[in-house]
Amino acid sequence: MGLFDKLKAELVDIIEWLDDTNGQTLVWRFPRYQNEIKNGAQLIVRPGQQAVFITEGRLADVFNEGRYELTTNNLPLLSTLKGWKHGFNSPFKSEVYFVSTKVIGPMKWGTPNPLMLRDPDFGAIRLGAFGTYVIRCTDAKLLMRQLVGTDGVYDTNELSEVMRSIIQSSFATCLGQNKVPALDLLSNYESLGEQVRKNVATQIDDEYGLEIPNLKVVNINVPEAVQKAIDQRSSMGALGSSTLGPAPNMGSFQQFQMANAMNQPGGRMSPGMDMGMGLAMAGQMMNQMQQPNMQVAQPPPMPTAQQWFFGVNGQNVGPLTMDVAKQFVTMGQIKADTLCWTNGMGAWTPAAQVPALAMLFGGGGPPPLPGGGPPPMPK
Repeated sequence: MGLFDKLKAELVDIIEWLDDTNGQTLVWRFPRYQNEIKNGAQLIVRPGQQAVFITEGRLADVFNEGRYELTTNNLPLLSTLKGWKHGFNSPFKSEVYFVSTKVIGPMKWGTPNPLMLRDPDFGAIRLGAFGTYVIRCTDAKLLMRQLVGTDGVYDTNELSEVMRSIIQSSFATCLGQNKVPALDLLSNYESLGEQVRKNVATQIDDEYGLEIPNLKVVNINVPEAVQKAIDQRSSMGALGSSTLGPAPNMGSFQQFQMANAMNQPGGRMSPGMDMGMGLAMAGQMMNQMQQPNMQVAQPPPMPTAQQWFFGVNGQNVGPLTMDVAKQFVTMGQIKADTLCWTNGMGAWTPAAQVPALAMLFGGGGPPPLPGGGPPPMPK
C-alpha cells in the first residue's frame, strides 16, 4: 500500500457507539467536530441500537443494526434534503444520534403520597405502593422528536421522571376502578400490575415511541393502624375456622379482644380450648362488671341473669348470658341444633327445643327438664 492510500484510509470516518453506562443511557449523540461526515464513512450499528441522522434540524435517515458505507444510495432522505442528485464528494454536516432499542430496566416507580380510598371493611384509608418496570424504544424518530430534542445524552434518570407521573396516575385510576378491599390486595398484585401496564402502554406508545413490556406491583402498604386491625382480623379468622366455623364478623371484634386478652399470659392450650375458655372468661368478666364493689356501700345486687352453656365442636362454651348468646346466634356460631344446658335442665338439649332460646330461632319447644348441675355432654 502506497503512502497516499495509507493516508486516505486513515481519513475514513468510523461512526459507532460503545455503551459503557451499563444500559443506563437511552440516547447518545456521536461527537464530531463541526458535525462533518466524509463521503464513504463507515457507520456501525450494533444489536440493540438504531442510528438517526438529523440535518439542519430535520429528522432524516434511520439505520438498524449492521455496517454501512455512507453514500447517497443509503442516505436517500438526507440526499433529498441536501439536494444531491449525483452523489457527493465533500464532507457534509449532520448529527448522528444512537438510540438504544434493547429492554432497559428494571426501573422503579412509587407513589410519593398515599392515595385516599374508600374500603368496604375499614372505611376511608390511605394506601401507598411501589414497584418496578422495564421499557424499550420502538420508534426512534418519535422518541427524538418528543423527549430528546437537542440533548447530547438522554439517560434513564430523565426518562424515569416522565414515566413516574404516568404510572402513578394509571395506578390510582386502576385501584379506584377495581375497588379491591385492602384484605384482598395481596392476591391481586399481578392482575393490578398488568392493568396498569396496559394503561401506561397506550399512552407512551403513540406519544413517545416507547413500550413497557413488564410492570410489577411489589408492595401496597397501608397505615400502621390499619395493619394492626388486619392482623387482629386475621387472628379472629384463624380462631373462628378452627373452633367456631367461619371467621367472626367485625361486630364481634370487642368480644374477641376480651377473650384474647385473657389468653395472653402463661402457657397456651389447644386453639379450641383457647377460644372456649376465652369466651367463658369474657362472659364472667361482663357479669362481674355489673356487680357492686363490696368495699363500698351499694344497693343489693340485681338478680343474676340466667347462664347458658353450649356445645360447639365438642367444646363446652360458657357460661353466656342471653344477650351474648343472641350475638353468637346472629353470627351463626350457635344454631338451632346446637346442644345447650342451663341450671335446672336434666340433659343437654338442642337450643331450638328450649322455650327460653326458641325465640332466637323463630320457634318453640317442650319445657325444660328439672335437674342439678350440667351432666356430661353426649358423645
